[in-house]
Amino acid sequence: MLDVFTKRRIEKIMDEYTERKVPKHVRDQMKLSYKIRGNSVTLMEERPAYRGDGWVQYHIAQFRLDQSKWKIYWQDSKDKWHFVEDYEPDEVFEKQLRAVDQDRSGMFWG
Repeated sequence: MLDVFTKRRIEKIMDEYTERKVPKHVRDQMKLSYKIRGNSVTLMEERPAYRGDGWVQYHIAQFRLDQSKWKIYWQDSKDKWHFVEDYEPDEVFEKQLRAVDQDRSGMFWG
């Protein structure tokens, strides 16, 4: 489980990232959100539901703190998370977030 200081720092980073990533003029069509649970941070894209009100969430990536290093995971069609071996675990969360944002492999943003 993340300590209080780390959790607050990650919340600040993710709040700024999700606010900055989606232009204001498309926020009625798409938004980004995240969820912190235990030692993991899950980045999600949200789109309006096809039928009815509300939003549908799609998982983009998950960051897990394991032995003081952040690892990046992707989710398959059966909702199982897999470690991304292309990205070396790192102590710096922002570096891992940047790697997902840049998505040099096309794994996260298509």
